[in-house]
Amino acid sequence: MGFCSVPWSGVALSLLWQFHFTSGGITTYGLVPAAQTALAGGPLPTLPAYDQTVLQPPAPPEQPVKALTFEVQRDAADAQGMSIPHEHGAAFYGFSIEMSVIGQTIGKNSTHIFPAFLNLMSNICERAGIVLIRLGGNTQEYARFHGGVFEDGRITQKEKSGTTQTTDTPAVMYTIDLFYMLANVSAMVPVKWFLGLPFNDTSTFHLEMAEYGQAILGDNLIALQAGNEPDLYAAHEKRLPPYLPENFVDEWHELMKTVDENPKVTVKNKFVGPSISGSDPIQWSPDAVWETGFIDTFKDRLYALTVERYLTHNCGAAFGSGEIVNPQDVFSWYLSHQTILNLIGEYHSSTALAQQAGLPFIMFETNTASCGGFAGISQSYGAALWILDYGMYMAYSNFSNALLHIGGQNVFYNPWVAPPTKQSTFHEWTVGSVFYSALIMAEVFGKSNAGRVLQLESGSVFTPTYAIYDGTTLSKFALFNYVNDPTGASDIVVSLSVAGGGVPQSVKVKYLLADSVQSKTNITWAGQTFGNNFEADGLLKGDHNATTVHCDVSANVCRIPLRAPSFALVFMDSTSPEVGQATATYSTTAYTKQHNTLKVDPTSLAVSNGHSGKDRVKMGSTSPGSVVAPNGASTPYYATGGGVSLLLSLSVIIWVLVG
Repeated sequence: MGFCSVPWSGVALSLLWQFHFTSGGITTYGLVPAAQTALAGGPLPTLPAYDQTVLQPPAPPEQPVKALTFEVQRDAADAQGMSIPHEHGAAFYGFSIEMSVIGQTIGKNSTHIFPAFLNLMSNICERAGIVLIRLGGNTQEYARFHGGVFEDGRITQKEKSGTTQTTDTPAVMYTIDLFYMLANVSAMVPVKWFLGLPFNDTSTFHLEMAEYGQAILGDNLIALQAGNEPDLYAAHEKRLPPYLPENFVDEWHELMKTVDENPKVTVKNKFVGPSISGSDPIQWSPDAVWETGFIDTFKDRLYALTVERYLTHNCGAAFGSGEIVNPQDVFSWYLSHQTILNLIGEYHSSTALAQQAGLPFIMFETNTASCGGFAGISQSYGAALWILDYGMYMAYSNFSNALLHIGGQNVFYNPWVAPPTKQSTFHEWTVGSVFYSALIMAEVFGKSNAGRVLQLESGSVFTPTYAIYDGTTLSKFALFNYVNDPTGASDIVVSLSVAGGGVPQSVKVKYLLADSVQSKTNITWAGQTFGNNFEADGLLKGDHNATTVHCDVSANVCRIPLRAPSFALVFMDSTSPEVGQATATYSTTAYTKQHNTLKVDPTSLAVSNGHSGKDRVKMGSTSPGSVVAPNGASTPYYATGGGVSLLLSLSVIIWVLVG
């Protein structure tokens, strides 16, 4: 399935808590319906994920830019300095989810998947076709497979790892139902997965993540990450110092030997690395790793080269590790293109090496700041502009993709997160400002697999500008104005001209807007919003509004207004699709904590395999990838409804977490 616009008539999506069958009906109990939200009330959480800190914006420059003029070539063949084609068939921005917070972001188990998550992914893939998600992070290193089930039906459970780490990361136990949940997601929305292998014990590699991932996910598993931020292993006491790139390469050799000897790991050439964090720019610089021969040695094993990087960190405030940073002091860093130039400039030679090796180069984990981001910054409109500019410049610098990290309710920078469990009956989800950045990046490149980026010189770090080519022809412009100036004195008119063809009669312009760079509320993309904290169900709300700007054809110019602050995406082709809310949407169809009866065709129930994760251990074979067909055979079963095939040993039940 390559697109999100799929019909869902004929597929029963139910919300399961307690149920009994009565003449083909399902009676459910437990959740306060949305209509009663106003009556439920309840205190607002104060966890970092729902932070309400508002900072002061920097003053506008004394001599603001009032106008910008660009002339670009219509044909890609005549344009110099463009990026490589972005042809990997997926949205540029994907997501990196910490193993320990899957239950706050995707679902409880294979039968309880969050509708808001599916809606958010549907909006990305409506624009770009495929979404990439990595499960891993610090918690992958000490993850262990649990052969049974957990009492509450969840697929993960935290345990203390007994290690000294900056983030005091707990170990995570996971069950086989994790893989069935991911398979169910991919059956509904075209999501493909990266999975992280535990790398803490190289004397005994634990490869269940590879074994079950490959067997159950099949082609929806893109690759396996071996080693997460190895340049921090010694500092975090995961390895005895000195631990250097050559030691890491030796461990990769041992891993590959173990993989070759394991018949359950059937795909032996889809790994990513080295996933260094940039924390040691001397001993662990990208060049220091490449000098070990990492690329040439493992080229036939690699799906991609990967790095992980944040602009800065907040570890002092979060964990008492290092100096405490006042977010107000660094807010201006996220309102300038210069910080992006400095950050990504370190990787230009590495992306060139990746091209020579024929490998993608992926920013495997990133966001505003490591150790959870900053109060007042990471959920602000300014952060959305910066992450969008960051993605555009990475694409221009020949990164293939980048994954925005999600850390759960104890961090500031989440693209999305569920409400606290005990408040889910009266609060909806929270969509962070940086999710808008990912959504727009998906729209920038679309589904053509032929997008290329050219950075244009604006002369100011506050007004980065890009031209986007689709295949052989100019397609779009991306215009930024970081300046916060409510007086209007820093508003800009951008004049766009096209050499070799002229401008069209008119263009469509979509704006990312908010009141100010420090705003956390009322962020809109083309007039639509996901809502403020605790208001999101993953659907865009409001009327879609793409502004029509008439061009002066005789003068070969389109004049685009760009207020301070704002972002504009200019569609030069008037036939470009105007994508708003995705056509495929997901919603709960029953509620707990109130008596409701849903009529379901008894014949559907007969083939639906409506079992919990706890029940699955009683059903047929437990070998990797084995699922039980309606006739009891241990073979993959596809329950088909409304033109969509759902892979699993059960029909999918969408669930909202309740306290």
